[in-house]
Amino acid sequence: MTSVSTHFALDHEEALIFDIGDTKRSGVDLPSPAAHKSRLGNAARTAEIGLPGLSEPEAVRHYTRLSRKNYAIDMGVFPLGSCTMKHNPRLNEKMARLPGFADIHPLQPMSTVQGALELMELLAHWLTTLTGMPAVALSPKAGAHGELCGLMAIRAAHEARGDARKVVLVPESAHGTNPATAALCGYEVKSIPANARGRVDVEALKAALSPDVAALMLTNPNTCGLFENEILTIAKAVHDVGAYFYCDGANFNAIVGRVRPGDLGVDAMHINLHKTFSTPHGGGGPGSGPVVLSAALQSFAPLPYVVRDGEQLRLVEQRDAAAQNFGRLSAFHGQMGMFVRALAYMMSHGANGLRRVAEDAVLNANYVLASLKDVMSASFEGPCMHEALFDDRFLKDTGVSTLDFAKAMIDAGYHPMTMYFPLVVHGALLIEPTESESKASLDTFIADLRELALAAKAGDVERFTAAPTRAPRRRLDETQAARKPVLRWEKQA
Repeated sequence: MTSVSTHFALDHEEALIFDIGDTKRSGVDLPSPAAHKSRLGNAARTAEIGLPGLSEPEAVRHYTRLSRKNYAIDMGVFPLGSCTMKHNPRLNEKMARLPGFADIHPLQPMSTVQGALELMELLAHWLTTLTGMPAVALSPKAGAHGELCGLMAIRAAHEARGDARKVVLVPESAHGTNPATAALCGYEVKSIPANARGRVDVEALKAALSPDVAALMLTNPNTCGLFENEILTIAKAVHDVGAYFYCDGANFNAIVGRVRPGDLGVDAMHINLHKTFSTPHGGGGPGSGPVVLSAALQSFAPLPYVVRDGEQLRLVEQRDAAAQNFGRLSAFHGQMGMFVRALAYMMSHGANGLRRVAEDAVLNANYVLASLKDVMSASFEGPCMHEALFDDRFLKDTGVSTLDFAKAMIDAGYHPMTMYFPLVVHGALLIEPTESESKASLDTFIADLRELALAAKAGDVERFTAAPTRAPRRRLDETQAARKPVLRWEKQA
């Protein structure tokens, strides 16, 4: 059954705003601007901007309908591996909207933002306490920006002692930003293979170490969802050749409150506040990736940073002649809303609660792994950490690919898990349930995945290759979209 509008029950078809809007109408009445002389010269716009207008109810309906086409953590389980898409407590949002946090400006006088600086100082205290590291830089805006901060601090440390090194070692299971960051900092990247257990091949690492190596960038727990249990040996080998140990802290939520990276020999580690401490994730919004530093790198932290002068707090904004740091990483200190949300999360959980976060995240991932490994092929033996990794061996000779399986999950009402990553596993399906999910929600999720796996093995190929059939949009040609994106809208006659 179809309708003139193409609506179907509560699923409303929604055209582009350019198609439903009209430049001749608007939901608001604005006075005509006074005559003025443009200061833009030849760059000034001479034609109408051409934005479509809608009535207020039409505008609200348009964006509400669009929001219904997007899957969200508030709708159901979000199993993306290596992304930690977990519930963000509404308390955090309430705190971030408090006057004095939500409406401050980075150029305000220090005397008017003492509360904000105190919050930053307290957040820094708990980040260094949880990681066992003496210093933290709060200014990085995201995980990859934090990596850049850590590598720049490492480079500054080498340069300070006149030791210009050229190589950074990166395990082949690393996040893609790791080798990209090293290359951006001017280093040659050498890949270190994984062993059959899904962890760094320590002998291969030792063979690659030399006086020309500046650092090792390693994720722990790694992107296979496994703890690098030879990390003390790895750290010693790296330090023995005068290199530094950078740890990608994207998966810190699996060990927070249980393990301090500083005790493992880590020299620098970024922390994704949006992953470990719940601040909103995704959508291109503001992020935060503070970097904790060891005593060896402490003096190389970037500007600005908070210091206490008696009862007053202030930001050190300028580099003095004796400073060893590499200067300013960004224009201003960081993203205040992220700081507030992260500290609210820490304080509402307390020390025991944060430890429980890691324990429950690991428990949930192992529950998923144990419940599905008889119908889906687990990539490695033994328990995992915060995420369960499967591969496509269970789909062999079924005619169903990893992509097909993921698209069928949309019809079952779920956002697909991470596909084809990490690259060390063929046809990878990486699931991270996080600590947010109850046993009841996981049981439903597991039952649906079991049914899909059994259907694939039973030969119901068309169900997978045609999927999704129940979503607002059917399967798109993603390769064509990537190679020939439509970047400009033109209204059709």
